[in-house]
Amino acid sequence: MANRISVASTLDVDPDDRISYWEQYNAQELVGLRCSTYHDAGLEASELNLDLGALRIAQIQGNPHVIDRSREHVRDAPHGSVFLTHLVSGTAFFVHADGCLRLGAGDTILYDTSRPYLFGFDSAMRQLLLDIPKETLSSREGLDRLVPALAQPTLVGAGGRRATALVGLIQAALAGRDGSGDSDRPVADDLLGAAQALWSPRAASGADLRRAAVAEIRARLADPDLSAERVAAVVGVSDRHLNRLFVADEGLTVTRFVQRERLYAAHRDLADPACAGIRVADIAARWGFSSQAHLARAFGREFGCRPSEVRPG
Repeated sequence: MANRISVASTLDVDPDDRISYWEQYNAQELVGLRCSTYHDAGLEASELNLDLGALRIAQIQGNPHVIDRSREHVRDAPHGSVFLTHLVSGTAFFVHADGCLRLGAGDTILYDTSRPYLFGFDSAMRQLLLDIPKETLSSREGLDRLVPALAQPTLVGAGGRRATALVGLIQAALAGRDGSGDSDRPVADDLLGAAQALWSPRAASGADLRRAAVAEIRARLADPDLSAERVAAVVGVSDRHLNRLFVADEGLTVTRFVQRERLYAAHRDLADPACAGIRVADIAARWGFSSQAHLARAFGREFGCRPSEVRPG
C-alpha cells in the first residue's frame, strides 16, 4: 500500500475563499484551527501531508498569517497529538496560556494540541511538522513520560543545531514519498528516535541516539569539517559516549564510520556511467576527501583496488 499523501494550495482558490478552504483542509488533514491574514494578496499557502501510520509529516509554507487553535477548537475538534514544528525560514511567535515564545529560522517548538495556542508568522515562512499521536508516545519507552511534561510549549534544540539530523530525516521521507508503504515503520521509528534525541537526549536510547547521529552524518557527508565531536554535539552527547555506541553496534568508531560512508558514496559515483565525465579528484572533493591521493589510499584499503578500476568502460 502506498504512503497516503495529501497536497493543498490556496493559489488555485478564489482569494475570497482561501481562508475557509485552508481551515477546512487543515481540519481534515492536520488539526482544527482558525486562520487569518492581513496580507494584501490574501492567504498564499501550500501544504503537503504524508501519513506514515505511527506519525504524520507536514510541510507548510506561506505568506504572513496567523493560526489560532482556541478552547472551542480543542473541545469541538479534539486532536490527541504532540506537534514538533521546525521553522525552516521566516520568523514567528507562539502564544499560549502562560506567555509568548519567539521563533526564528532554525528553531524548533514542541507543543500539545489539546491545549489552546496561537501561532503567528510575521514573514514569509516554511516549516516542517511532525504530528505524533499520544498513543504512539505512550507505547514507546522514554516518550511515555513526555506528554505530562508538556504543560507549556517548549523550544528544543536551541538555534536548530540538534534539529539538523531530524530535519534531514524528514526531508528524506518527503523526497521518498512515492515509495512503498512497507517502509513506513522503519522511517517512523527513525523519525521518533531523532525527535527523542532532540528534545530529550538523556532519555533517548542508544539506538535512537545512533540513528540521529547517522542521519546527521549522511546529511553532512560532503562537509570536510565533519567530525565525531560535531556529530556528538548535534545529538547532545559526548563524543566518547557516541563512539561507544557506534563500536557496540557497528564495530567502528564514528570517524571510521564517516570514512566508510564517504568511500561507499565515492564508489557509487565512480561506478555510475552518469559520472563518467567527472574527474576522480572532483569526486574525492565532493565526498570530503582532502585529495585524490587520500581517496586512493583509503579506497585501496577498503575495496582492494584503485578508484579508476571501478569506472565504467
